[in-house]
Amino acid sequence: QVQLVESGGGLVQPGGSLRLSCAASGRIFSINAMGWYRQAPGKQREMVASMTSGGTTNYADSVKGRFTISRGNAKNTVYLQMNSLKPEDTAVYYCRVLTTILLWGQGTQVTVSS
Repeated sequence: QVQLVESGGGLVQPGGSLRLSCAASGRIFSINAMGWYRQAPGKQREMVASMTSGGTTNYADSVKGRFTISRGNAKNTVYLQMNSLKPEDTAVYYCRVLTTILLWGQGTQVTVSS
C-alpha cells in the first residue's frame, strides 16, 4: 500500500523560510503529477503548487515568486521550498500525488507568526 509521508512544517517568523518534503512509500509504477495544497482554518483547500511528470509547474498567484516545487532524485519525493513567508501562508499543507489513484498526505502544519 502506497503512503505519503510529509515533513518540514513548523513555526516561522514572517519573512522566514521552510522546506516541506513529501516521500511516497510503497511501490509506485508511475507518477502523473505531484503537488502541494493547503487549507487554512475556515477556508477551502486550495492548490499551492503542482508539477506534472514532464516537469511543468503551476503556482497559485499568491505564492508565485516565493514558493518553488521540485522533485527529488529518487523521483518519489517532492519538495516545497517556501521563502518570504507571510502570516497568510499559515495553513495545513498537504502533499498530493496522482498515479493510477489519487493519494493525499496526512498534512503538516505551517504557522507564520511573530
